[in-house]
Amino acid sequence: MTASSERPGRESTERSRHTRAWSVLLLAGAFEIGFAVSTGGSQGFTDLNWSIAAVVFFFLTVFTLSVALKTIDVGIGYAVWVGIGASGAAVVSAFLFDESLTPLRIFWLAVIIAGVIGLKLTESPNLGGSTTGSG
Repeated sequence: MTASSERPGRESTERSRHTRAWSVLLLAGAFEIGFAVSTGGSQGFTDLNWSIAAVVFFFLTVFTLSVALKTIDVGIGYAVWVGIGASGAAVVSAFLFDESLTPLRIFWLAVIIAGVIGLKLTESPNLGGSTTGSG
């Protein structure tokens, strides 16, 4: 078998691994939202149920982030994770805790989300961005 005949399968495997890593990173972002919201709800870790939720979400978000960062560049992965967590926590907290969500805050949250999308698009191998530290 020649190298050229092996390449399509290898590219497909790399793309699949890359897609899984981004899926895990999105999950880590969702867990980060849960952690941030639970930490706020714990009232300084004085509410037992919210405190337990915060600890569980903490371990879940750190674990899934570390799995995603095996494939995704740390700078990109961390920025996306923080962006998802920050914007998601702001929106969820507005509903759960009746925190204000003004038009100006919505605008800046949209800027964060646009930045996260931009980072994902520039990281995509189809657009000529970096694929990962592996090559």
